Amino acid sequence: MSNDAPTLDDRPWLDPALPIEERVDLLIAEMTPEEKAGLLFHTMLGVGDLEQDNRAFDLPSGRAYVTELHMTHFNVLGAAPSGREFAAWHNALQRLAASTRLGIPVTLSTDPRHSFSDNPGAAINSGPFSQWPETMGLAAIGDADLVERFGDIARQEYIAVGMRVALHPQVDLATEPRWARGSATFGEDADLTSRLGAAYIRGFQGSAFGAGSVSTMTKHFPGGGPQKDGEDPHFAYGREQVYPGGQFELHLKPFEAAFEAGTRQIMPYYGMPVGTEHEEVGFGFNKSVITGLLRGRFGFDGVVCTDWRLLTDSVILGDTHPARAWGVEHLSPKERAKKVLDAGADQFGGEACPELVLELLADGGLTVDRLDMSVRRLLREKFALGLFDDPFVDEDEADRIVGRADFRAEGEAAQRASVTLLTDTGILPLATGTRLYVEGIDPQAAAAYGTVVDDPADADVAILRLHAPFETRATAFENFFHAGSLDFPAEVIAHVRDVAAAVPTVVDVLLDRPAILEPLVDAAAALTANWGVSAAALLDVLTGAAEPKGRLPFDVPRSMAAVEASRPDVPFDTADPLFRFGHGLDLPAR
Repeated sequence: MSNDAPTLDDRPWLDPALPIEERVDLLIAEMTPEEKAGLLFHTMLGVGDLEQDNRAFDLPSGRAYVTELHMTHFNVLGAAPSGREFAAWHNALQRLAASTRLGIPVTLSTDPRHSFSDNPGAAINSGPFSQWPETMGLAAIGDADLVERFGDIARQEYIAVGMRVALHPQVDLATEPRWARGSATFGEDADLTSRLGAAYIRGFQGSAFGAGSVSTMTKHFPGGGPQKDGEDPHFAYGREQVYPGGQFELHLKPFEAAFEAGTRQIMPYYGMPVGTEHEEVGFGFNKSVITGLLRGRFGFDGVVCTDWRLLTDSVILGDTHPARAWGVEHLSPKERAKKVLDAGADQFGGEACPELVLELLADGGLTVDRLDMSVRRLLREKFALGLFDDPFVDEDEADRIVGRADFRAEGEAAQRASVTLLTDTGILPLATGTRLYVEGIDPQAAAAYGTVVDDPADADVAILRLHAPFETRATAFENFFHAGSLDFPAEVIAHVRDVAAAVPTVVDVLLDRPAILEPLVDAAAALTANWGVSAAALLDVLTGAAEPKGRLPFDVPRSMAAVEASRPDVPFDTADPLFRFGHGLDLPAR
């Protein structure tokens, strides 16, 4: 520390010998309204130059956020090529924060970034981190110890680069098969989700919460699965959550397990409940849900951060998207901010407009005591995480920990174990030296397992990798959220049948949502489901070098008609499913 660095006389809240509550009191007493208001905003910041605006998401620079808006909570957007570069960027950001009047350290959060998804609004591709199956794949394995171990590894990798809040787990029940967010859940069974969600939280937060923890922001309270027609409430056409089966309470069950496991933060969902006892406004604006259920019934006194962009419109990838102010579209941004705070939330996700809070203070729409209540929760979390004592990370250590060989090996083992064998006519395991025709697999990867040929007619076996179907929507951002019909296009089915007519064919489907698989079953010599798996890991399973241990974490519906007739809030509600929850065949390792 340099000779002119702040001392305990200047900043007594930096004294680690004092109790956290006393340190919080000392700091709040020194804060201006502007500095308090900045704490209430938690938005995205891209990895990279702190002086550059992010044009793709219409965001200002890191310097502007920290020095002008007094913001210190950021959701990391994108990735860095290596742990070292990630850590160096984080340290530069913390130095910038330390240079401000009060020196409040930055808290970095992240969406999941340990699997295969690449959606800037929900999950980031693993990049330099160890790579695991999606959360749904962890559910397919069903082993709470493995889930806790994953959380522990992810915790170490996050901390190494300075990320201290996980914007996950997602413990929603995926009871509507069409819903675009299902792959980040543990499926549609409340008991399985409760058991694995609690293990996930323990892995990230550790046995005692502190400087070695990553705080979990469990979402989306009170359960985001029952979407009308399965549409996503990032978008206006998906704003309604419906409960025709009367199962509102069932969707709360995984959150009770999360509270017991000690989750520190909660994110309410975008959706607005329709036909319940609660006001028909988005959950982030909903006082009976946040203050009544969350704060009152469940006694939760941790941080509540809204889902992203409830107050203002945004430009994403060149397209304008309206604020997700469902049910309160008629209110001004300032009135929406007041309703969020009155509901009991502490932070505005995805927003950077502290001036709204200052205006509410000035006109009497917000009291200082109410503001300080949220400021206290947010500062308490920073102190508990040890950020005021040592906000920096070791860049050499980050390079050693992120993507460490044994972490990668455990992630790859989980990928193999998560593969779910749905049908097999006896073709598996594939024999060594097999002539392979492949689609959706890098021929170089396949060449390690057999002789790759260019024509199905010349092959002994074909392996086709497919993605669960989805409908193309109007804007680029919408198409990151796979929604709409679960039926494969006719030309895809025809192509699979043509190949299968020429050679015995193994079909592997990435089930980020359930798909209507019946047209493929009678054509395929074997059918597997995956939840994020590398070509090598899949081929290890198909050749018997590893055993598929996956079991379906949801029912696979037989038809779209069955999906459309089902009740979105009720699990296992499609008539006569093709494959039931828990289905999966054994294939002994060779």
